[in-house]
Amino acid sequence: ASLLRRTRGRRRSATMSSLKAVQDKLAIEANEFQALQKDLSRNMNNRQQFVQQYSENDMVLKELEKLEDDANVFKLIGPVLIKQDLVEAKSNVGKRLEFISNETERLDKMVKSMEHKQEVKHKEITELQKKVQALFK
Repeated sequence: ASLLRRTRGRRRSATMSSLKAVQDKLAIEANEFQALQKDLSRNMNNRQQFVQQYSENDMVLKELEKLEDDANVFKLIGPVLIKQDLVEAKSNVGKRLEFISNETERLDKMVKSMEHKQEVKHKEITELQKKVQALFK
């Protein structure tokens, strides 16, 4: 009877340390998952801002395209309007659209990568939760 109690005590102790290790790992994985969620949210917001900027700049370019070649174009720099050449204005807006488009594509790739990492992390967390439940059975 004494040997049986010692064996049960060792098993319980081993189970408790095993449970503690799994719970610690689960806490780390959960924190990493939350960090991924924050980064993903931040990148989605940045992407949305770029999409809005693209739309605004595209509208400006369309308006510039309607102008006659000798039209006066002004650019707001701080509190001052500065006269700008129409060709230069179109070129600047075109370059801005290209930059915004490239940044949007870069963010799309980052979002996809983060979503994949998030899925992997979610599976890891699910497996750890199953281990914790198995230790309680």
